[in-house]
Amino acid sequence: MGIAESANEIVKRTLGTGFTQSGVLELSQAPRIRGPQSWWGGPLAVEQLALGSVGLVATALHELSDGSIDVEIDSSQVAAAFNSSSLLEINGEKSAGFAEHSGFYRTSDGWIRTHANYPHHERALLQATGTTPGADLAKELKQYTVVQAQEIIVDAGGIATAVQTREQWLQSEAGQAAQRGEWAQFSLRAPGEGRVWNFNPRAPRALEGLRVLDLTRVIAGPTATKTLAAFGAQVLRIDAPQLPELREQHIDTGFGKRSALLDFSSATDAQRMTGLLEQADVVIIGYRHGALSSFGLGRQSLSEKYPNLIIAELDAWGYTGPWANRRGFDSIVQAACGIADAYGTEDGVPGALPVQALDHATGYGLAAAIIAMVRARAERQAVGSVRFSLARTAQALFDFGTPALPTENLDAPRMGQMDSSYGTLNYAQSPFICEGQGLDFASAPPPYGEDEPIWL
Repeated sequence: MGIAESANEIVKRTLGTGFTQSGVLELSQAPRIRGPQSWWGGPLAVEQLALGSVGLVATALHELSDGSIDVEIDSSQVAAAFNSSSLLEINGEKSAGFAEHSGFYRTSDGWIRTHANYPHHERALLQATGTTPGADLAKELKQYTVVQAQEIIVDAGGIATAVQTREQWLQSEAGQAAQRGEWAQFSLRAPGEGRVWNFNPRAPRALEGLRVLDLTRVIAGPTATKTLAAFGAQVLRIDAPQLPELREQHIDTGFGKRSALLDFSSATDAQRMTGLLEQADVVIIGYRHGALSSFGLGRQSLSEKYPNLIIAELDAWGYTGPWANRRGFDSIVQAACGIADAYGTEDGVPGALPVQALDHATGYGLAAAIIAMVRARAERQAVGSVRFSLARTAQALFDFGTPALPTENLDAPRMGQMDSSYGTLNYAQSPFICEGQGLDFASAPPPYGEDEPIWL
């Protein structure tokens, strides 16, 4: 049996069939679920995607420890974790949610969804549509067809997509490319010399000592690293000083991590990044496909230079097809792939999932895949890379079909409280139960960008 084949056997043993079928709840060692399995309702089985993706993490940890760690999941906490940004309170105040110009708008012949939470995306949106300060964006967009509006915004560096039916998406070249392949797309290679983290079975911080370099933004990637940090991994998040993260988003996803700033275009900072990568176990890249390649941070370059480094990637639209290099967010993918249409009202106004489930499910899937690859590397079978996309997660959601169970009421979730540099935080704890106890995060989110870019 070759290296790739034997490593695949480890991955399959670790995760059952969870990563080889669209139905991510099809696990050989499915964890115990406390609570109901249907609660949101609606046309799609969002709960099954949520429970399945979180369940993969529990299964991966159980298998990593050869059964010595027993991890259960709580459906009330799963629901809360997928809605964490709405539950977060900073000094008693909740997040404002989507920004003013993020939402659905009518065009001359359909609906478009925009995303303008980040200031640079909002500027691009307004400039592309000729919307001056104080003008009505909705009025401006009615002058365009939906495809015209989509393309002028995208060409200007903004983020928008036409709202499509599921059939329209699947018939498009971008849609066909995005649904190809498995939910998690693994690539395995022979291990090299260098650092190999060894598992120390001490629940609940089972990943203590694992070094994870977090080059992600928004929700999906930071959810993966937040999950790894909850189980003890040392997570160092790196952001570019010219593209600051949103304050509430950093706080919501920053529990248990450290935060530093590096400018990859600076020779000094690029050298510091090299030093971090040389001593890292895992790197997670969550930028638009190809966006970091010019800095030597593409998968091929990383695997050649750091042969023992586990590499995880995620993007919006997948890695082939005409939209592979296009920007996107959960809400935008929902609009393009038919979810917004499925959740629309009777009079044709588009809708949305009850939570940003594509982001969160992708994040938990990433965390589980990384744990599986950690085991494969520890057994000296292979070093792995894995790729996820939000559009492929949408396909997994549709594969579950319509909900099969009646909805039930959830128990109140476990909420935590911590003091931080931002004030008092009230937040949803993790969805995991370890050794009978709910798993909380080890530390509050750090001040943004103020940590030294070093491993401790």
